[in-house]
Amino acid sequence: MPSDEPPLSTRPSRPVLRDPHMIPVVGHDSHLPPVTAERLQPGALRERLARVGDWQPPIGGDGARPDFSDRQATAASVLVPLVQRPGELHVLLTRRTDHLHDHAGQISFPGGRAEPADADAVATALREAEEEVGLKHEMVEVIGQLPVYTTVTRFVVTPVVGLVRPDYILALDSFEVAEAFEVPLQFLMDPANHQHHEFEFGGARRRFLSMPWRPGHGDPREYFVWGATAAMLRNLYHLLSD
Repeated sequence: MPSDEPPLSTRPSRPVLRDPHMIPVVGHDSHLPPVTAERLQPGALRERLARVGDWQPPIGGDGARPDFSDRQATAASVLVPLVQRPGELHVLLTRRTDHLHDHAGQISFPGGRAEPADADAVATALREAEEEVGLKHEMVEVIGQLPVYTTVTRFVVTPVVGLVRPDYILALDSFEVAEAFEVPLQFLMDPANHQHHEFEFGGARRRFLSMPWRPGHGDPREYFVWGATAAMLRNLYHLLSD
């Protein structure tokens, strides 16, 4: 694991953070270079994702550790939707509704657990994206996959990367998804926008990444991208920087 990645605790307890944005920031990564604009073009992304091979992501996830193996692993997929806007790509993200039992209000990719009828991880990601936000399969060109990320709840998640036509139309599942929004990929692929947070739980120090996004232009909202979503985006950063 590169030195710029947060160390993971060896303790098996699983903290539940109700207000992660309140956890102190202990560092930024402005010393790391952003991914160049040329590498964020559709053609360059297709080429890099076509040769992932045995590349190993710096962040494999808490659930990949032996001390978190008390729960049966469950296959899942997420779609990393890259919307083809003029001149640049945007990442389509969702905010989960506040009433959900798990991960209420969190920012996430469309996705979920694999079903028996799914042919593969790509089928799971596309099906879940259509169920959650109404994104039709024909609007997505799948260009590759990232190595799996295992969550602390033992979901073994395959991130499926797809290019999305800009004329897509969404129909949100209002029970699960409060809203969908776009963030420029260039912003997320610049480590100067990545924050490290640290807190204590069960006698151990723990860290996580966040990438807060503020739309600006008079919009006061902040979208706090953190946890598994931020970790998978960080892995994408390292893949594209190699």
